[in-house]
This record gives sequence, structure tokens and C-alpha cells, in this order.
Amino acid sequence: MTIRLLVADDHPLVRSGLRSLLEGEADLEVVGEAGDGAEAVAKARALRPDVVLMDLRMPGLDGIEATRRLAGPGVEDPVKVLMVTMFDLDEDVVEAVRAGARGYLLKGSSAERLIEAVHAVAAGGAVLAPSVTRQLLDHAITALPPLRSRAGEDPIEVLSDREREVLALLATGLSNAEIADQLFLGEATIKSHVSHLLTKLGLRDRLQAVVFAYRAGVVSPRQS
Repeated sequence: MTIRLLVADDHPLVRSGLRSLLEGEADLEVVGEAGDGAEAVAKARALRPDVVLMDLRMPGLDGIEATRRLAGPGVEDPVKVLMVTMFDLDEDVVEAVRAGARGYLLKGSSAERLIEAVHAVAAGGAVLAPSVTRQLLDHAITALPPLRSRAGEDPIEVLSDREREVLALLATGLSNAEIADQLFLGEATIKSHVSHLLTKLGLRDRLQAVVFAYRAGVVSPRQS
């Protein structure tokens, strides 16, 4: 199945480079480009890509406001947005997450990391660059709304011991494969545990699970 992408960045060379890199993958197709936030919103609504790769700082409408219009609270049929930017400032990370971004990746990331992030976001997951995860959790976690268990019980008590263990490792930024290696389990088993704990806690994705884990005290920002 081909993943359809829209690349939004105000630098033509960056857009060209991203297009070349992404279309080198057999299952990725760039269906459009945008040079600013307003154009990104218009093209995303018209083309309905699977993922929008959104720059943060663009003229006119910036990437955060464009993301809010495409994926923010109250948006019907939101588009999945992956922020790809040079900036990892605390306030930018928080605002991007609150605006509805499913991922936040730095432009200095490797090609492999970018492609993995695109696949993860397209599949409904969430991705944060490791340095961004640390900043978000060390300095800005209290700016995000509390997350509660759908069951209405003590959120941690609804999880099994194994699910708590998986949640704690997930919160440090490990992938399913890395968690599987740590726990000597199959990757499919970890994927199942992640799915179950998200359902039990009423969370949308891994990003919300990371936030929840720190707010609930499962792990401390200084541990990561």
C-alpha cells in the first residue's frame, strides 16, 4: 500500500531533497508540495494525503497554526502531521503537540529515521526525536492536559505488571523492537501490549502514552 505525502517547507531545495529521499522508497509517494502554511492547509484538504511533513517556521501562516487547522481539537477527519524542523525549543514542541502533530523530528535526523517516522505516523503512531522527548518531559510536561483512564479507576491499576513495564520503556523513547529486545519477547507481543495499554488508558497513540507515563509518575524525566 502506497503512503501519500505532502511536503510543506518554505525552502524549495529542502522540498526537493525531501521529495527525492522519500520517493526513493517503493511505498512512498509525494503527491504535493507547499511553500507556506496556508498553501499546506489548502493542499492537504484538497489532496487528503496520508501524512503531511510540516516545517515549523514558514512565512504567513506558520507550521503550528497550519497543523492546528488540519489536526487540532475539533477538526473532523484530521490529517496526520509530522513536524520536520530545525527547531527543538520547548515551547515549539509543546505547541506542536497541542496543535495535533503526531510527530516532531529534527532536520538533522538520518534518512532512515525520517522514513521510519513517516511509516509510524501513517500507521497511526507517534514519533518524537530523542532530544525533543527529553525537552518536552523535563521542561514542558505540565503544560499539557492531564490524561485519565477511560475506566475511571486509578489509571495505573488498570494495567498489568507487564503493561506497566512496557509503558515505562516506551516512555524512554524505545521502539517496539527495542522494547522486545529489553524484555526478551517477540516484537508482535510488544505491539499487542502497547495496543492493550492504550485502550485501557483511553489514549490515542504512543505520544499520549509518553505524556501519561510521566504525568502518572511511572517514570521520571530525569531517568531518561
